[in-house]
This record gives sequence, structure tokens and C-alpha cells, in this order.
Amino acid sequence: MSSPASPSPALRTVRPALVLLGVLVVAVNLRAALAGYPPLLETIRADLGVGSGAAGLVQAGSVLMMSAGSFGAAALTARIGRERLLGIAVATIALGSALRSVAALPALVGGSVLVGLGIGIAGAQLTGVVKEHLADRAGAVTGAYVVAMMVGATVASAVAVPLAVLLGGWSLSLALWTVPALLALTVWLPVAARIGRSRPVTAGSVTAGSVAAGSATAGSGPVCAGTPEVRTWRDPFARWTACYLAGSSTAFYGWLTWLSPYYESQGWSPQVAGLLLAVWSVAQIPVALLVPAAAERRRRWRFWASLSVLSTVAGTAGALLAPAPETALPWLWTVLIGFGVGSGLPLGLTVIAWRTPTPARSAGISGFAMGIGYLAAGLGPLVMGLLIDVGGFGPAIGLLVAAGLVQGIAVARIGDRPA
Repeated sequence: MSSPASPSPALRTVRPALVLLGVLVVAVNLRAALAGYPPLLETIRADLGVGSGAAGLVQAGSVLMMSAGSFGAAALTARIGRERLLGIAVATIALGSALRSVAALPALVGGSVLVGLGIGIAGAQLTGVVKEHLADRAGAVTGAYVVAMMVGATVASAVAVPLAVLLGGWSLSLALWTVPALLALTVWLPVAARIGRSRPVTAGSVTAGSVAAGSATAGSGPVCAGTPEVRTWRDPFARWTACYLAGSSTAFYGWLTWLSPYYESQGWSPQVAGLLLAVWSVAQIPVALLVPAAAERRRRWRFWASLSVLSTVAGTAGALLAPAPETALPWLWTVLIGFGVGSGLPLGLTVIAWRTPTPARSAGISGFAMGIGYLAAGLGPLVMGLLIDVGGFGPAIGLLVAAGLVQGIAVARIGDRPA
């Protein structure tokens, strides 16, 4: 008879390599469909006859639904099971991408909302899957799926415009991201089925600890279910961490949406502006892996977080004050912004892990902070679009500078105090 401490049947019968493959192909889809939209934004505006505010609403709707999906993921996990819910989330991404094949504003908005919802739910499940099935290599696997996310975003940004030309329209370019989502679903469903056969979902299959693990990194909600720490928002550390992640998320999604359109307004072609966004994505990959490790080595979080914020603000201010489209400066500003936003989110999650005494507390604070961060990220592109309609790109980019200043104040207040 096996003891309660023995490995679960799922761990014995489902090969880690198969789970890893499933995690990576799912992760590719967690930014690609969002990153494929900005290079086409100006073309879509002209085709549909909408303003910058409406165009920004498309991306804002996606990110706000990411917030909703993250907040609701813990409750859904308890009812459905993590592996099965991850499959449903990927199917939702595929459905949303397919809906965007219709070249009409309602289909574009509706499809983008479904894409955001699927991404939010899937992101809340991946860390829990890694923790349960690949715990002995959790750090390496987490780094690998972060890179997979960034690679998906980079490819989507670079090929969005050429695909639109090749396929005969922007809607078909957006709809093409149905294919990798269906591929991920094809790979993941057998994994989920094998886990389900080995470990049937029961009332006790999804523990409070596993739900907390998922929400701790993805922001499933402001409070970890089942814990007494209900008033997380009263904790100063939680509030300042929320400010930090709100600033980081606003910068990331603001530039994700408007970097290409900004340089198109400076006279660049959509193809070159899309390539600039791809460079921005590539610049994030090394820092997302290396900077949190460097901060961890000597617990110098404030130093590395300050460098991250300074890099973002310097690149943003440079793009605003010296766009210089005929020189190499736009590429420099883009790389600086990429370095800053690429390290911002990992550093935010890292400091929560260091500074919280229990997994439950970590879940409560990270859920609250990430929820606020996604809310800011959803509103940022929309407000920027409205500001562009009213006063051009200057006020909109100024909003990103202000977000960086808020993030910098949060870094100073969080500091390096030990847990």
C-alpha cells in the first residue's frame, strides 16, 4: 500500500518531457495574438474608419479580460481541475483568433475579448502545472516558458504586416494565430487526459495550496481562497507592490499597442514599424531570465528594480523628445524600453516571493497586485488612444513617463528590507 507521501500516479505515469512540451506550446500563445494586432492597427483604423480611441479599446478589452480571467481562475480550477481548465483556456484563445477573421469591428472586439480571457485563465494555470508536474526543474522550466511567450510575441510582431499582404487582409493575418492555438490544444489534451486517468478529479484533487500556487504568479484574485488574510489591500507592502506592477504593466501594454503606430506617424512603413516592435520583444528575453537571478544573488532588489525603471523611463523620454526617425535612435530607445519592461514583471513577482512568510500570503498579495496591474494595463492603451485623438502622441507617451515615475516611487518604498 502506498503511503500518503508517495508520488501521485500522475507524476509516475505522465512523462515530464511530455508535460514540458505541452507547457511550452501553450506558452507560445500567451502573447502572440496580442502582439499581432499593433503593427496592423493603423491599417485597421483606415479600413474600419475608427479613431485611435476605438482602436485602443480593442487592446484594452483584451487586457481587461486577462484581468477577469486571472481573478476567476482560482474558483474555476477548484471546480474543473487545472489541466482541463488549461485546455479550455487554449480553446478560447483559438476561438477568439478565429472570430477575428471577420473584417468588422464587432468581430474584432469580440474575438479580442475572447483571446484576452483565454490568456488570463491559461496564465493562471501554467505555474501550477509546473509546480505539480515539473517541480524539480521549476526554475528552468519557468524561464523556458517565459522565453516561449516572448518568442511568440516577437514572431507575431515581425510577421503581422507581411502576412496581411500575403493573405490579402489584416483580418486573415490576425486569424492565423488560430493555428498555433489549435496546435497547443492538440498537444495538451492528451497530457490532460493522461493526468486525468492517473489522478481522477475529486473534491480534494485541487487543494487550497495548489490554487494558491496558481494565483500567486498570475494574479487570480485579491484574496487567496480559504485563507484568513482578507484585507490584503490594507498591507502597505501589497499596495506599493500593486503600484509597481501597475506602472510596469502600463508601460508594457502601452508600448505593445502604440509603438508601431507611433513610428508610422513619424513616416515609417508598417513593415519597418512592425520590425521595431519585434526588436522590442527580443530585447526583453535576456533580462527576463538574468535580472531576477542577479537580484536574488545578493538580495539587491531595489538596485535592479531601479535600473529597470530608469531604463524604461529613459527609453520612453527619448522616444518622446527625440524620435529622430531618420537615425538609429528609435532602435536605441526601443531596446532601453524592452530592457525595462522585460525585467519589470519578473522582479515584481520575485519580491513578493521573498517578502511574504507563507504561500497563502504570497497568493493574496500577488493576486491583489497583479489584478491591479492588469487593470492598469487594460486602461492604459485605451486612455492613450483617447489622448492621441485629442492631442497627438505627446500626451499619450507622457502618460507612460508618469507611470514610470509611480513605479520608481514604489521601488523606493518597497526597498530591500528582509522578509
